[in-house]
Amino acid sequence: MKRTLPIAVAAGALALAGCATTGDTTGGDAGEIKGSCKVDAAKPFVGQKATAEVGAQMLRASRAKQLRWAPPNSALTMDFNTDRLTVFYNESMTIERVDCV
Repeated sequence: MKRTLPIAVAAGALALAGCATTGDTTGGDAGEIKGSCKVDAAKPFVGQKATAEVGAQMLRASRAKQLRWAPPNSALTMDFNTDRLTVFYNESMTIERVDCV
């Protein structure tokens, strides 16, 4: 039993290491991770109506690879994706906030 414990611990650590994300830093603020999404380019759309056409424009402007709509009072996955633009809107379909996550 004592000989198998270090092997089991090492195997568990190796398995968990595969779940870690590292990401390249941009050299700016500590913890800032590179991605294709540029949130500043999407911020001018805040206040507009959330439509498919506006979503397509936001996707092009932000250079994100994926667009995710965040309806009011809804649950979102907590996965972190710097290539995705998330658009938060309210009950009247007005865009309230955007983020690259």
